[in-house]
Amino acid sequence: MSSQDEQFQAAAPDPAASSADDGMTWWYRWLCRIAGVIGGMSCAFAGLWNCVTINPLNIAAGVWMMLNAFVLFLCEAPFCCQFIEFANAVSARADKLRPWQKAAFYCGMAAFPVMLSLTLTTLFGNAIAFATGVLYGLSALGKKGDAISYARIHQQQKQTDEEKLTGSLEGQAL
Repeated sequence: MSSQDEQFQAAAPDPAASSADDGMTWWYRWLCRIAGVIGGMSCAFAGLWNCVTINPLNIAAGVWMMLNAFVLFLCEAPFCCQFIEFANAVSARADKLRPWQKAAFYCGMAAFPVMLSLTLTTLFGNAIAFATGVLYGLSALGKKGDAISYARIHQQQKQTDEEKLTGSLEGQAL
């Protein structure tokens, strides 16, 4: 086996390890990845459109949006960046991040051009990239509990409240 093959295997993400760590279902993981790719495309096109101006803040926001697109493609779809040697290594490292870390990174990355130059192009161009961060943030919250466990918690809380109330009433009677 060549050293390049060994590097590729070392950089390739292990799907079994990543699915056990974050607790995301396979379809939600694909939804986040597809949203990241679509967000990257919207950032790239809107960033290019934003650069066709003479306003320096719009140009800076457009360049940042194209950088956002590159990072989204690199993290979420490394097969789109086959010409870059370190794409699989960056993707593997991004897969090891917790969902809340990805959420904070993607949302912050998408909010910066909007703060730099508030136009419709930057708003709509970064909306899907920001939504990708929101999807990862929602996955960080975890699964919703079932009604039985909520009812059990409510019942236990009600019993402790009643015990406190009866204990305080008995203390007043003495």
